[in-house]
Amino acid sequence: MYTSYIGKKFLKLYNEREGTNYSAEHFFTEIQFPIFFDSDKHLMHVHGSTFFQSIDSEKTKLSGSEPLARLKRLQTDISNGKVSGSTYVGYAAGETTAVTSGQVTSMDYAITKEEMYLSWIGQGLSIGLKGGLLFVDDEKTFWLLFNGWELYRKHHNQTPNLKPRQIETWNGQWLSFCAQYKSLESINVDRFQIDIDPEDKEGGVKSIDTIPWIKIVFALSKMFGKRTFTVLAFVSSKTNTTYGFVNIYLNEIRKIFELREILFSDGESALKEEEIETLSTFYSFKEACKIGTIGLKAIEPAKLREYMPKGTFLYAQGKEYKEYKFSDKESFTNYKLFKTWIIAMLNKTELLNLASNVAGALSDFEKSDERGKKVFSTLSQEIRESGSLKNFIDKLAEVLNYFPSNADVFKEVVEQVLKMPYDNFPLFITLIRFEYAYKKSKNNLNN
Repeated sequence: MYTSYIGKKFLKLYNEREGTNYSAEHFFTEIQFPIFFDSDKHLMHVHGSTFFQSIDSEKTKLSGSEPLARLKRLQTDISNGKVSGSTYVGYAAGETTAVTSGQVTSMDYAITKEEMYLSWIGQGLSIGLKGGLLFVDDEKTFWLLFNGWELYRKHHNQTPNLKPRQIETWNGQWLSFCAQYKSLESINVDRFQIDIDPEDKEGGVKSIDTIPWIKIVFALSKMFGKRTFTVLAFVSSKTNTTYGFVNIYLNEIRKIFELREILFSDGESALKEEEIETLSTFYSFKEACKIGTIGLKAIEPAKLREYMPKGTFLYAQGKEYKEYKFSDKESFTNYKLFKTWIIAMLNKTELLNLASNVAGALSDFEKSDERGKKVFSTLSQEIRESGSLKNFIDKLAEVLNYFPSNADVFKEVVEQVLKMPYDNFPLFITLIRFEYAYKKSKNNLNN
């Protein structure tokens, strides 16, 4: 199982760094157990394991404490070769009729005691995010997560009514925090404040808030620049679901950060890094994994499709023409996020100037309308809501009949849209819409 693979890689790293020669059982017993389980507040849960079930007082007395009695019981289960998801984390259930018993090989494959303990270590290094879990196969990431274990224990002991068994969720928040530092040694732990779910559960129990999946992607992009990661994406619960191995293309993610300084001029302040990290995505984690890779397409901003022309994009929500409204700081930030993502997808920064020129030409065209009439305004709107390339070009030709002074701009835009891949056209039209709305808002402020 992948949990034991991750556990094995980490244990090798630990032994090399610390100059030790721990076996998986020794590491689990001496290092992981005291942090995770030597308390009535466990930091991790393994579904179905007898480790978390009640234990009689006689066994507790013989072992010296309830946690030690639980440890003894787990050791006995593993020594007796009880192989199931209760001892080998991520494995199938012991009974073939159980809901997590599928995909079990008929091959005679011996699972060792070492592998079972490794799986517990590996699970402690999984990263929780909204919609699932990740395993990132990387030594730097392993070491960062491991160095957060004791901090989680300390935090849990000091926080009344904190929900137990959230190591994966903790790992996600810890990794996101650490990403802003260049090295483990430079991390200022005093600045780390865990986000708590604002809604207390029954009995006043508080839980660590699960981090949005995009924040983990941004964290990896800050830590590793333009590398490509292959991660295992999955859900571990009463039933286990594997989304599969997914490539995360950090070089595409970094485009958002690289473009922010290039795109904004003419009095517009550039997006701040923390503003980019507020991005909400259209795709859930599960849907992003279904795309097959996580890159620019997967981090499409939420609500962008509300401003796309109807029928131009799957799930485009612009049933009627909807002009973007600039009302507060958040609306300006979202406009910049939308614009930056679109340009990154179009992969041609020159198209921003072209879209801006077209928007300006349409605005000038509307101003030339005869007093009291809306003929030109209607035609301008029809261009901005074009659902097809043909309609867009035809409407531009109509504008030229009335207003030939912008022939050069329209000629250039037609040449560019004819060269575009079909999927890029709705993005470009949407960019024109945003530039038009931005120019209109500036004009309103100046008047």
